[in-house]
Amino acid sequence: MSSTRYLEIAEQLAAELAGRPAGTRVASEPELAQRFGVGRAAARSALQELERRLLVRRVQGAGTFVNRRIDYVISHSRPPSWSATVQAAGAVPRSVIKDVDRLPLSAGFAAQLRREPGTLAHRVAREFYIDDLLATWIQEWIPVDVVPELELALHAADSLDLVLRQMGRVKPVRAWCRASLDVPPPEVVRNLRIEASAPTWQVESLSCDAETGAGLTCSTAWTRADAVRMVVELQETLHPDQPEEEQR
Repeated sequence: MSSTRYLEIAEQLAAELAGRPAGTRVASEPELAQRFGVGRAAARSALQELERRLLVRRVQGAGTFVNRRIDYVISHSRPPSWSATVQAAGAVPRSVIKDVDRLPLSAGFAAQLRREPGTLAHRVAREFYIDDLLATWIQEWIPVDVVPELELALHAADSLDLVLRQMGRVKPVRAWCRASLDVPPPEVVRNLRIEASAPTWQVESLSCDAETGAGLTCSTAWTRADAVRMVVELQETLHPDQPEEEQR
């Protein structure tokens, strides 16, 4: 048998799974081995190849399922809203509040938010879901004076962006962002319930009020790479003396 037979199987399976909805169960190793007349090793390698391409997701004890990966677009023109961004990608968002504390800002977070160190802030830990898949664990810092009753507001509305707009009377825009692909620390592995070696996106972000420039939130989010493809779209501010077409 050709040493690349598993790749041929993977290609055929990829074509067959392309039109199937996320969460559809994929045939098991024994089923694939019988179907294609190969050994379990070749069937396992074919599934591993599909997993490497992020086309399927293997769940310990449950099986292998068709994976759906959305584009999560980060740009100055889009509101810094998980719900709005996931909905724009055609998926269903959901968030779960895990913890809300009131703590003084450290020097680092205070500098980002342009506040005095020690300023009281909400520290919010949340889980974000895409189509019922736990995709992101995030920790956010929001000065208490922006929305004093933030915990109650978040239980009533799923979107922090919406809460800030309606209760804080501000217009959040993404002012700064840094995204990197890395192996997550143990705390994140536990919170996302993933394998320790699974690569995840780490996104650090700062949002400010569009009108006053005041710092509103700073956050660090860890997102499963098999659930999201990060797309960063940045547009430079136009120089007043340079024609727009020359700045593209």
